[in-house]
Amino acid sequence: MSDSDLIGDAWRVAPATYAAAREVPFALPELPRSQYVTMRDGCRIALDAWVPEGATGPVPTILIHTPYYRRFKLKEGGQGDAIPNAGKFVRYFVPRGYAVVVVDVRGTGASFGTRDAFRSPKEREDAREITDWIIAQPWSDQQVGATGISYPGAASDFLASTGHPAVKAIAPLFAVWDTYTDNYYPGGILLKQLAKSYDDLMVAMDHDNRELLRNYVYYQNPDLAGPHPVDEDADGALLAQALHEHKGNFRQPDFMGEFRFREEPLPYDASFSSASFSPYSVSPGIRPDVAVFACSGWMDGAGYANGAISRYLTLKNNKVHLLLGPWDHGARCNVSPWRRDQTPDFDLLGEMLRFFDHYMLGRATGLDAEAPIHFFSLHAERWKSATQWPPVETTTRLLPGADGALAATAAPARAETRADFTWGPGNGTRYERIAGINATTYYADWQEREAKLLGWSGAPLDQAMELSGHAIADLWLESSEPDAALFVYLSEVEADGTVRYVTEGLLRALHRKESPAPATYRTTWPFRSFRREDAAPLAVNEPTHIRIPLLPISWTFAKGSRIRVSIAGADADHCVQVPHGRPPKLTLLLGGEKATAIHLPLRPVE
Repeated sequence: MSDSDLIGDAWRVAPATYAAAREVPFALPELPRSQYVTMRDGCRIALDAWVPEGATGPVPTILIHTPYYRRFKLKEGGQGDAIPNAGKFVRYFVPRGYAVVVVDVRGTGASFGTRDAFRSPKEREDAREITDWIIAQPWSDQQVGATGISYPGAASDFLASTGHPAVKAIAPLFAVWDTYTDNYYPGGILLKQLAKSYDDLMVAMDHDNRELLRNYVYYQNPDLAGPHPVDEDADGALLAQALHEHKGNFRQPDFMGEFRFREEPLPYDASFSSASFSPYSVSPGIRPDVAVFACSGWMDGAGYANGAISRYLTLKNNKVHLLLGPWDHGARCNVSPWRRDQTPDFDLLGEMLRFFDHYMLGRATGLDAEAPIHFFSLHAERWKSATQWPPVETTTRLLPGADGALAATAAPARAETRADFTWGPGNGTRYERIAGINATTYYADWQEREAKLLGWSGAPLDQAMELSGHAIADLWLESSEPDAALFVYLSEVEADGTVRYVTEGLLRALHRKESPAPATYRTTWPFRSFRREDAAPLAVNEPTHIRIPLLPISWTFAKGSRIRVSIAGADADHCVQVPHGRPPKLTLLLGGEKATAIHLPLRPVE
């Protein structure tokens, strides 16, 4: 099946329909205007300005702030895409009347400086100054938007948070709201390989190590010859100086290891914590007149969809449009097991064009007549619209039983499992793409892997049921150790016995305490601070109540299918052991007053 926006009636005007009718009056110049802009501290930042060829008046600008090279240099006579990251935005928006400015963040590409942090606050101030530079150019109409996938997406949040009056609209795509739980420490559990894989990528880029860089599928073209010098640097001498400064950049595994607790300051800088590189912390600076297009996918890493949803819920005074598709990180793949092709058919660029046209060009796009939320329901293979999150307000409570059943009632019993520190879901999961690994098929062997877990299955459904939102695992358990990593999986068991991965939730028991969600970080699922003062060991072998939100999903369970819930104490393929070398025995309390349950946002399919 296809994820095309032309299928169904979720939109009054489908993005592809809007894009097809939109004129393309200008041309893309052969080369950008490339130069250094000097920041407040003397650091020289490299940028490329792509200005529509044929435009006779000023135009709005879309800013992309990236650590992944604004542009590559190609070998003499070389072939290929010199802008593999920002290129699709440049090639699409410039002919349609937008200037696109692509910036190497300080300490990367051809820019000078040293990176002192992941999404350093210095970059936020750089973005403000780059915006000042943009609106001073003769081709600028004084309006600036921003976008990008992942890191550049979050950079658009940071730009808007400066309150710069020229910023009118941002489109953070597949971008975190909280780097701690959305990315590196989901559920308070460290993703052990992510920092190392990402560090290898950044060392390859920042140090211009081309052999190392070719380990990443995005950069395997042998004609890519490092960052492109700016126009004034004809002999590459300035680029060489910049690359030398990059040798002092922070190292991601060492850096991320400093943030075991959310918002705990660095030992050498009381002003810097995980909040410093998370958009939620500066969100009060986003003016209410800035429009926001928040986009993610159901298989977008460890929590990027949560980030998009929190962005939507938090910025309630802004015009926010939320899009959640059947995609992995960056929408490189349609992840549906029922997909026609792995390449998405959805016109994401067309939807972005409509958004920027509406809020920056003031065109009559009809966007204000559309629902604010659009999401794709897997297995139903169709787009849906909603006016609120969650889209399904009613919940169904099901209880695991001693007989392996999942039903409305259960007799008092106990179920035991010991954490298997060798078990994992494999390497074709939601976690690979965020580490730069080219996963294209998702959970293909889930049936075999899930069979090794303690689990419960419901009765065959007498009608198709749509689950849209966050399922909540409501656990009563005892642990033989004072800490544990808890993983709860939701699956569909089809009538022929095929088991499909649906979603999962994970939590380190140390962080089980819930607290109200702050105004800068709104959720509709249980919120936790993950702060040191709220962390507490478990009382060994004592019943403990823990609620675990599963990652959001829209999934339609077919008539005749069964809903299955499974639990594990480890994910050896992605997460650290908890506790190290001491696999806990986990005892689930079933039925009775302290009954383990799963709460599912279900509704019958019309």
